[in-house]
Amino acid sequence: MGLDMYAHSIKADLVTDLSEVDAKVFNGKGGTKDGAEPDEFFVWRKHPNLHGWMEQLYKEKGGQNPDFNLNSLHLNRKDMEALKVDIEMNRLPETEGFFFGESDGSEREDDLKFVNQALSLIEQGHRIYYYAWW
Repeated sequence: MGLDMYAHSIKADLVTDLSEVDAKVFNGKGGTKDGAEPDEFFVWRKHPNLHGWMEQLYKEKGGQNPDFNLNSLHLNRKDMEALKVDIEMNRLPETEGFFFGESDGSEREDDLKFVNQALSLIEQGHRIYYYAWW
C-alpha cells in the first residue's frame, strides 16, 4: 500500500479525448480510437514531492478531484520543460500524505531521465499522461 505513480504514452493520433485533466484514455473508457491503451514507460514508488508537483499542475489545468487519486494528467512539452527546471533547481514542493513515504533527493537522476524520455516521445508524436494511485 502506498503512492504508486506512472507515466504513460500513446500516439497522439489515437487519442480522441483531448482533455488536459481526467481524460478517458485508460481502461477502455472510450477516449481513444479502437480502444487503444497508453503504454506505461515510467514508474515511481513513494515520491511525494514529484506527485505534489503534478497535483499543482492538475489543479492549474482545472482538475477538480481534491485527492488527485486515480486521475489522469496530460503533460505537454511546456509542462515537461517546467518540470525539468524545477527538478534541476530543487523546487519540487514538499508533499506529505497517508502512505506517501518521502522524497529524499535521490530520485533526481531518475526524474531527469523521465523528463528526457517524455520529451523524446512528445517529439515522436505521443501524448504523455501521469497517473497515480494511493
